[in-house]
Parts: sequence; C-alpha cells; structure tokens
Amino acid sequence: MMNRQPLKRQSLADEVAVLLEQQISQGLFKTGDQLPTEPELMESFGVGRSSIREAVKILVNKGMVKVQQGVGMFILSTEPSEPLSNRLQRAHFEDLNEVRLLLEVKIAEKAAINRTAKDVTRIKGFLKDRARYATENNKEACIQADINFHSAIADASGNPIIVDLYKTIATHLKQAFMERYKDTSGFMLSQQLHEDLLQAIADKNPARALIMATKISTHTK
Repeated sequence: MMNRQPLKRQSLADEVAVLLEQQISQGLFKTGDQLPTEPELMESFGVGRSSIREAVKILVNKGMVKVQQGVGMFILSTEPSEPLSNRLQRAHFEDLNEVRLLLEVKIAEKAAINRTAKDVTRIKGFLKDRARYATENNKEACIQADINFHSAIADASGNPIIVDLYKTIATHLKQAFMERYKDTSGFMLSQQLHEDLLQAIADKNPARALIMATKISTHTK
C-alpha cells in the first residue's frame, strides 16, 4: 500500500492523475504492472471513487493505463504519449497527405467487400455533391464533399479504427486543401476516377476498387 497523500480540494481528479503519472514515470510501477484497486487508491489519495475513475481516464487518454473490466487497471507505458490530434497538427502536409492516400486505397478494397446497399447510396450522394460543387467552382463545398465521399467509403469498410483515423487525418487536411487549390478544376478532372471507384465498390469488386483508389491517389485533385 502506498503512503497516504492528502490533496487540496481543487481539481482532485487532475491532481490524482498528476501524482499517479509521477509515480509511474519514477518507476513505482512498471509496464504490465497492475495498479492498486479503486478502494486502495481512494484510501491512498483520500478522495472519492469518482475522482479516482476520472484520474484513471486521464491516464488512459495519455496511453499510460488500460482498464480491463472485471480484472483491473494495468500500466501500458511509463511515459505519456502525445495525442494523435496534436501530432497531426505538427505534421507536414506531404506526410499527412501520404498517410491519407495510403488509407484510401485500403479503405476502398475493404469497402468493396463489406459495403451495404445503404452505404452505396450514401457514397453516391456525396459523389453527386462533389460533381455539382466542382462544376459551380465552389471550392470549400467541393473539398468537403470529397472528404465526405471518402469518409463514407471508410464507414463502409467496416473497420472503426480505420474510420476514426481517416476522418481525423482528413479533418486536419481540409484547411491545407483550401490553401493549396486555387479552384475546383482538378476535382472536375478526377471526377470520372471517383465514379469508377464507386462502381467497383457497388459491384463488390475489391481488386478493381483497389486499382481505382490507387489511380486516384496518384492523380492531383
């Protein structure tokens, strides 16, 4: 049992999280170790259950702790990891865009295998928006429609981790697209490739979908 460490009655969860993080970083706990139970932590820090749970949630978000329901809380890492969103904000456009394009290829292949009729309808709707806004030279709306199109394909892939990763990256890239593209001419030129990709997904042809997504990835919008 750790020594009792009374806390000031302000931001208790944050204070507990800071102290636990210090103990983990200083070697009191090692990767793979199990944290004390909630009652033990409540006794150690002199706080209630809600404060302990919120503090643990903070460490979970930092990638330091994982919670296994019915088993306990375990150390994943002795150092906090930078949130993905923060890392993406620091990334160079070229690096971020490369990851997006790689994801789009895999997403298209998976979507062609797992898509539903409802998925196809959603994807088709966003593709129509993309074409309309490109014709109208409405750059911002066209970029958003393009993101929506590929995000809908990600949804159809059936892999929630890929979905979250793709949408997070796409969100960070939107402003960069606004700055880099003067108009929608590139989107108009690549519209047919996107139509062909939709058809491959609708046909449940993963090999064809992969080919079309690869062509799109090498084509400047």
